[in-house]
Amino acid sequence: MRYGLVLMAGLFGLAGCISPTPERVRAYSDDAMTLYQRGEYAAARESFQAALALQPDDVTLLYDVGQCCDHLGQTAQAQQFFNECLTRDANHAPSRHALAAALVRQGRWADASRMADDWLRRSPQLAGPYALDGWLWHQAGDLPRAQARLQQALERDPKDTKALTELALVYEGMQRPDRALVLYERALQQDPKQPEVAKRRQFLLTSGAARPQPDE
Repeated sequence: MRYGLVLMAGLFGLAGCISPTPERVRAYSDDAMTLYQRGEYAAARESFQAALALQPDDVTLLYDVGQCCDHLGQTAQAQQFFNECLTRDANHAPSRHALAAALVRQGRWADASRMADDWLRRSPQLAGPYALDGWLWHQAGDLPRAQARLQQALERDPKDTKALTELALVYEGMQRPDRALVLYERALQQDPKQPEVAKRRQFLLTSGAARPQPDE
């Protein structure tokens, strides 16, 4: 089925004579995202690959296919897609995070740390490397170091959703649900299509979390 979708996408591209129709790419992508959010990762991968066949230079679509592979337990294939993303865009933060998460799951903490350190040395002006390093410190259980790194990330980009959501999780670990709530809401303002973040926000509200007072 997957190859049928990809072939169909290719034929549609040819029918366009000059370039793929953006509407077709968007239709495949929207279908894939719906399937992905339902947990139907194999079907989502097929639709993402169909979109990718029409728009092969799209790094986001490459990453999305890798995410589907990762959820399907196809770790090697997923990492190939993430590495391809980084070949095309060395600062593609989602791929960096996905690779680091895969390394941590494999117990390769030193490799994940080296990747974060290298990114920090090469791109200290970006929020992404600090957010990744903060995530690693959080995974290691060092909340103060995680907090410091994530705050550095937000100093560089106050709208970085990864840094916002990760710092919110750190504040939850520090028993500061009030601060976490504000950060989840800021993250959702930047990107409302984050179901897990929306769930955390609702959980905190249901648990009675209140926003911090101005002098806190």
